Amino acid sequence: MNDRRVILAQELHDGIAQDLVGLGFSIDSLISSMQDLQAKESLRQVRFAITELINKVRLEIHQLRTASDLIPEGEKKDFTYELLRVLSEILRNVSEHAHASHLSIQITDNGIGGAHSKEGSFGLVGVQERIAGIGGDIAIDSSQLGTKISIELPLER
Repeated sequence: MNDRRVILAQELHDGIAQDLVGLGFSIDSLISSMQDLQAKESLRQVRFAITELINKVRLEIHQLRTASDLIPEGEKKDFTYELLRVLSEILRNVSEHAHASHLSIQITDNGIGGAHSKEGSFGLVGVQERIAGIGGDIAIDSSQLGTKISIELPLER
């Protein structure tokens, strides 16, 4: 489906709608930890307003998705951007809905290898630092037959 409206609906769902849902969860957490009843009630009103916004955005997403204006076939999509949005949505769902305590991610390619730290290059170093910073482990196995990157992450609950 290459409909511009569907693309916009995807962006709204994966962006604003999910951000509003996350904001709602944060407010729910605050409400449950508060002692001040007046502040608690004020936050509940904000939470109701966010729920209304989520419902409005979802309705707009539905309306956009059911439209019939198609863009020309063959229009090339930005592969990296699309893949990042898909992975972002999957990870957000795991984080918010799966109630999992552990996450494994594995990416394998059949390229020429060479995924090793190189002097003056900080891409892989940065990836390793980020994974360590969130309590995970990363293994990189790269040869002339391709590269396999395995990430293991604990999910705090």
